[in-house]
Amino acid sequence: MRDIAATIQPEQDDLVRADLTATVCVQGAPGTGKTAVGLHRAAYLLYTHPRRIARGGLLILGPNPTFLAYIAEVLPALGETGVRQSTLAREIARHPVTTTDDERAAAVKHDARTAEVLRRALYARVSADAAGSLTVPDGSYRWRVPGDELARIVADVRKEEPPYTVGRERVRARIARYVQERAERRSGPRTAAWTRRIERARPVTACLDAVWPRVRPEEVVADVLGDPEALARAADGLLDDDEQKAVLWTGPGARRSWRSARWSAADLVLLDEVAGLLEHPEGYGHIVVDEAQDLSPMECRAIARRAAFGSLTVLGDLAQGTTPWAARSWRTVLTHLGRPDAPVVPLTTGFRVPQAVVGLTNRLLGRLGVAVPEARSLRPDGELTLRPVAPGRVVDEAVDAVRAALSRDGSVGVVAAEADVPGLRAALDAAGIAAAGPEELGARVTVAPAGVVKGLEYDHVVAVEPAAIAEAEDTGGRGLRRLYVVLTRAVSRLDVVHARPLPF
Repeated sequence: MRDIAATIQPEQDDLVRADLTATVCVQGAPGTGKTAVGLHRAAYLLYTHPRRIARGGLLILGPNPTFLAYIAEVLPALGETGVRQSTLAREIARHPVTTTDDERAAAVKHDARTAEVLRRALYARVSADAAGSLTVPDGSYRWRVPGDELARIVADVRKEEPPYTVGRERVRARIARYVQERAERRSGPRTAAWTRRIERARPVTACLDAVWPRVRPEEVVADVLGDPEALARAADGLLDDDEQKAVLWTGPGARRSWRSARWSAADLVLLDEVAGLLEHPEGYGHIVVDEAQDLSPMECRAIARRAAFGSLTVLGDLAQGTTPWAARSWRTVLTHLGRPDAPVVPLTTGFRVPQAVVGLTNRLLGRLGVAVPEARSLRPDGELTLRPVAPGRVVDEAVDAVRAALSRDGSVGVVAAEADVPGLRAALDAAGIAAAGPEELGARVTVAPAGVVKGLEYDHVVAVEPAAIAEAEDTGGRGLRRLYVVLTRAVSRLDVVHARPLPF
């Protein structure tokens, strides 16, 4: 990766040098250097606009901690430090993840419609008529704010659509201004200290608590997910009955307090959405988002809130989308990121994956359900070996392939469906071949499930039973896209071990 970043290609350089205010989206086939473009653009912006970037900061979002560890030394090698490298899960982690949603519930929670459900649920707490008239003490005097005036103030603030917390304080300030105007007509100007005292008077705060109450994101989300009636009101016309049932907390303690709630990864996205409605988060001057094709609409919204006054470099490959909500179109992703008109630039010339491997994976593209151009490789070297075997011989053949790979230089990645990984590790261990997990970067031999190798690369890849990899996630073609990822991890050599017919 450091070599790629240090030898950026001319067609990539235009993307690297895009203006700080410009958002660009790179559709990059495997091995075309899209991650290098993102990292190099980060270094370029840090060098060219140090003060502006320093004010807002620069964030690089990767798909997982393993990927971040892989790229961690690239920017320092380019002479740049002070960049935050993180995952979106880390950025929105208000609570530990202690439970798991089924796929149906997670899909609904990640749907953009849920943002409107949460907005309705939050603002349903605002009630212009809840307090009636208000009496504010001022020494021995009492100022009265009529109920219709309070209702007008609340309604006007609602129309302005400020963040919820800002709206509450805006209502407080306008109540104080109403009182101040009447006080000054009676006996002249008032001091700033007097205004602050009126704003903080107990009756004013009590009125605010009635018409525009304080609230935590956890309270809103827990009410929506734990109360069928509250969800039905907020989701009316947005989510159908089955979708509402899918996201409702069920089982003992379903109507639990937010204080005792067990949060899923998708719930944290909902909490971040409500937190963004309460107050705008601190933003970054620039955000680089890698593997963006796997972002859900709600995850895109979380990133957009953090880039409200900054720009984005969006990197990915639609052919490698493997989440249930993986994008089929970059325009959809960019719309949810708040940049619908950003240009999409394809990179199709590969510098990492050899021609033989690219020729194989291009045969998969037509079955992946996305419109992306075929890749081509500038690497005439490299080797592709198909190893068909009899049923029951797959693991032994994989061990033989690893043993042969170890006679040559470079790292070896053994990639299989998750269910097959323990058996492979045991067989390698029995053969006296030490194998590490994917989190141990730098190991000579790594055994990894197909779901965690995105963004990684190995000199030699042994892909074990492609049909099993494809079938492990056969919904909506995700299994084939997962297989596409696996086959394109090879830098020099690819062995495909299979007893079943190949899916390409």
